[in-house]
Amino acid sequence: MAKLEQFREETRAWLEENCPQSMRIPMVVEEEVHGGSKHRSPNPDSYVWLDRMAEKGWTVPNWPVEYGGAGLSMDEYVVLLEEMTRINARTPLAGMGVAMIGPTLLEYGNDDQKARHLPKIASGEIRWCQGYSEPGSGSDLASLQTKAEDQGDHFLVNGQKIWTSGADLADWIFCLTRTDPQAPKHEGISFLLFSMGSPGVTVKPIQLISGASPFCETFFDDVVVPKDDLVHQVNRGWTVAKRLLQHERSGIQTLAEAATGRGRQSSGPSLREVAVECLGLTDGKLSDPQLRDEILRNRMNTRAFSLTQNRTVAESEGGTPGAATSIFKLRGADLAKEQLELQLKARGSQSLGWEGETFNADELEVTRAWLGSKAASIAGGSNEVQLNIIAKRVLGLPD
Repeated sequence: MAKLEQFREETRAWLEENCPQSMRIPMVVEEEVHGGSKHRSPNPDSYVWLDRMAEKGWTVPNWPVEYGGAGLSMDEYVVLLEEMTRINARTPLAGMGVAMIGPTLLEYGNDDQKARHLPKIASGEIRWCQGYSEPGSGSDLASLQTKAEDQGDHFLVNGQKIWTSGADLADWIFCLTRTDPQAPKHEGISFLLFSMGSPGVTVKPIQLISGASPFCETFFDDVVVPKDDLVHQVNRGWTVAKRLLQHERSGIQTLAEAATGRGRQSSGPSLREVAVECLGLTDGKLSDPQLRDEILRNRMNTRAFSLTQNRTVAESEGGTPGAATSIFKLRGADLAKEQLELQLKARGSQSLGWEGETFNADELEVTRAWLGSKAASIAGGSNEVQLNIIAKRVLGLPD
């Protein structure tokens, strides 16, 4: 215990000295760092903070030191998070590298793959995207048809992916491909890694109803992928794919944290601040009693969600729960959408603007966020898919 308290004191002192002041305010979406060089934060402090944290191994604190981490124990990791929260320090590095493919490679990658890819993820040198969904293979992901043909020392990949988040900004992709079209659909899939700069890769952003283009169509035409970047075993990629999805869904608390003004968020006011400004107070309470009750319930449920997830992750082997991550994905998506519905209720007609001088920047932003939030119950596995997983893998119900 004394050792842990010493670690806390040293961590607190280091953070106070090294975390720039502009990294101690709520995250502005444009300043979030996902790695790579295709999108740069307009705030230079983002990279001062990234470099300092990477040097400490604290962009991926619980990864082994040889792969760019700090090798922290779970208790030390919790202390680091608590001390960062104490000064409102931003996460220095986000994205699919640290949250999804990195942890998956630690489990399923070979020594060469770990040595080549993990340090570049930890330092923010490389940004990754996910090649899973296809036009006819979304909820039924295992029916995917993008094929990888064995050419001796390499695979030749042809096909299409869709809803590829950040593909236009990514340097590398982790991609599910069909390597045995005759095998049962779950058994003929292989998990490949390759550069988005490879000849034959084409990316087309998709504009959403919110006006943003975070997703893309991605096309592969005779893309050469060396066999050195086949993860795990040929035709056994579904095992890797499922584990990666658990890592993805175990991080879904960002949806709920955004709902209460914690973690990643815009620079705009919180839901409570909006409600007070728009509706006013009566005897120190929000004037609209029904909305007051709805906001309170949302905040309580979000807080309970966050605590439950933290406990489950801490109790799980390896820090990532199994099928229970589907519960977090399902509930986190609903909480995020619920919070933005409450934003609209509080703002009234001022929440429905798209452009024009009668709406300020925060009002225009929340309109787009509300529209964009509808994807929360679809992206990363739809709510219907999560309910099926919960029924089968958590509750043990028959097919």
